[in-house]
Parts: sequence; C-alpha cells; structure tokens
Amino acid sequence: MVSISEIYKLFVQSSGVCTDTRSIKRESMFFALKGANFNGNLFAKEAIRQGALFAVVDEPEAAGDENIVLVDDVLKTLQELASYHRKQLNIPIIGITGTNGKTTTKELVKSVLESTYKVYATQGNLNNHIGVPLTLLSMGSDIEIGIVEMGANHPGEIRALCNIADPDCGLITNVGKAHLEGFGSFEGVKSTKSELYRHLEGKQGTVFINSDNSHLKGMLTQGAIKYSYGKSDDNKVVFGSFLNGDFLGFSCAIDGCETEIKTNLVGRYNLENAMAAVTIGNYFKVTSNRIVQAIANYFPTNNRSQLEVTSKNKVLFDAYNANPSSMEVALLNFKDMEGVNKTVIFGEMKELGVDSAMEHKKLVDALFQIEGLRIILVGENYRELVKDSEVDYYHNVDELVSLLKANPLEDALVLVKGSRSNRLEKLKEVL
Repeated sequence: MVSISEIYKLFVQSSGVCTDTRSIKRESMFFALKGANFNGNLFAKEAIRQGALFAVVDEPEAAGDENIVLVDDVLKTLQELASYHRKQLNIPIIGITGTNGKTTTKELVKSVLESTYKVYATQGNLNNHIGVPLTLLSMGSDIEIGIVEMGANHPGEIRALCNIADPDCGLITNVGKAHLEGFGSFEGVKSTKSELYRHLEGKQGTVFINSDNSHLKGMLTQGAIKYSYGKSDDNKVVFGSFLNGDFLGFSCAIDGCETEIKTNLVGRYNLENAMAAVTIGNYFKVTSNRIVQAIANYFPTNNRSQLEVTSKNKVLFDAYNANPSSMEVALLNFKDMEGVNKTVIFGEMKELGVDSAMEHKKLVDALFQIEGLRIILVGENYRELVKDSEVDYYHNVDELVSLLKANPLEDALVLVKGSRSNRLEKLKEVL
C-alpha cells in the first residue's frame, strides 16, 4: 500500500481535497468516503473525468487508473494525511469545543484574529472526524493561525480529533446537558470535553478558561498554561458591567485598560463567547482597538442569536440547535427582555436519550413559571405535558406555519428555539 508521505506528495500537487463529485474542484484530490447510504468508491472514476487530479479509494474494483490510489481505509487515510499536513504547518492551532457557543465563539475569534493575521477557521460546523481533517487540509502555507472547532457526541471523540489537529492552545466554551444519548450523563459530557485539556496539559499548551465557570475549573489539572477571563481582577481580561440595549454590550479591562465591547449578538449568555474572543485576541497581541472593531463588525448567521425586526414582530431566532442548558439560558434572557405580547415558540430537544422526558418536563415547568407569556410548543415530546393546559401545541412546524398564515402573530416579541431537526426556520416566512 502507498505510504502517507507518498500520498502527501500527490496532495501538494493538487488544488485541495474534495469528497463530493457534485462539487469537484479542478485538479483536486478526491477521497472516496463511505457512509450508510453512499459509497464514494462508485464515483472515483467520475471524479477524475470531472477534473480531479487524483482519487483515493479502498475497493480494488474502483482502482485501475494511474491517478486512482488504492488504500486500506479512505477515512483513516484522510485523517492520517491531515495529521501529516498539520506537522508541516509551523503555526499555532487553536482548538475550540464545548456544549454551547462553539461556532459563535469560533467566528468571533476568527474576526478578531483576522484583523492582524492570515487566519483559516473551520467552515460552518465541519467539526467532526471528517470535518476536522478537511479543515486542516484547507490550510495553505500562507496561513498564520488556524482555528479548529471540535464537536463530539460520544466519549473519546475530542481525544481523537486532538490527535489529528494537535492544537497548541484551546478553549472549552462551557459544558452542559447535550447529546446525553451518546455521553450517558453530564459527567460523560465533562469527561469528553476535558479531553482537550488533557491534550494541552500533555504538551504544556495554553488553555483559555472562563474562571467564573466552576465546572471548567474543576476539569483543569496541572500542566497547561492558564490564560483566563472573568470577573476577578487576577484574570487577563476582566469583565466590568453590561451596557443597556437590545444587543449584548459590556465593559471590560484588557491589560488593565478599560474598554467597551459592543456586539450584534442577543443575550447575556453570549458574554462568555465574546469574552473568550477578547482574551484570545489579547493573547495573540491584537490591539484593543482592533478587538473592539472586529467584534462590533461581526453579525451572527444561521439562526444563531439573530434579532430580526419584521413587518409584524420583533423575533429572536436562536433555532440552530437546542439542549437543556441552552434552552435554560435563552429563556432566562428572554424573560428579562422588554417587550409586549411576549411569545415563546419552542421545538423539541433531540439526542437526550433516557433523560428526554424529564428534561422536556423541566422546560415546560420553567415556562409555566413566567407570567404573561404566550407559549407555543412544537413536537411530540410536549404533547402529554401540555394536554390539559392553555398552551398552543402543534405536532410539527408545518401545522404551526399553516395556523400562523391564517391567524398571524403580530406586534409581539418572539423567541424561536429548538433543535435543528424541528426546522423552525420555516417560521420566518410567517413571523
């Protein structure tokens, strides 16, 4: 079989890596990945015909062309190639994981660092065993800092991603109740996320840490260099106070100098994401003025903490994903927001395993504690919980869309949140 060093020689001749024949780049290197419902080996020759320079396959019948490389396992080869490439990159790699806020934090950090450096960061949420290798292999020789988002839904996954990306420094945004189906418990979440800390401790890397988060502090042991942010004066970046307004704003001290940070993010729960970006910028010697400007210029996308004023309502779309932890902080923030006809539209929380019924009940109980709130719930997990109440319940989002077309919701402050599979973005057309 061909060695990784030989495959790397082919890689550097190519224009990059691709895994989908529907979006082949000329002179790219096609990796014939396999999944439950697809087999890239069947499309290797088609990839070459469409302009790929090389293809990597793991089924002998897919070979037979001088530009098609046969290996034992395409996915493993992709990961090993990414690890080999990472060793050629003489740049700092920042690893970012956590239960909530990974992508928002990654984008904020990218905005801050881009003000001073040539940066490459994870595109979208390509943060798994395939996405991380693709991210690394997209980093060219001109890149000065790499940012790698790492997601996980089962134990050992962060460790595996660290073995590929080998981050020099890193951040765990927070830990909460998510993917309990795979992790088994909250302790399982903490153990898996802390695999980033263990990796950094092993190489005396730098850990960026929110010193106000007791869970994160408890997960950290000796070995890594701590670069912290929080409320106490012994942090590198010290939080001051919140600023008034619809969007998150706050004062903080950077190297002892007071400054104000204004964002286009909604919700005080985004404070830790913004503070992390300030701290990482400070660590990499980005000036305070550039940090302030970069964060002010960042606008959230993909239904993450997006406040939209429509012709009918003021709507906070936070429907990219949901778990008990993110639902709780979103609801607490919404409770404090000023507005009339306050309405919550919540979809289901997925991947909670045996805790699903209990966590949905806790959420409904929390909703019932807020006076003057119109509650609209979507999804089967809520049906039995609200059948004898005045809550508006809908089996799926299409039912709710039809209702709102016939009976529009108007002049309201609305929070929309739920797991992505609920497809709550469909509500944009009627709110």
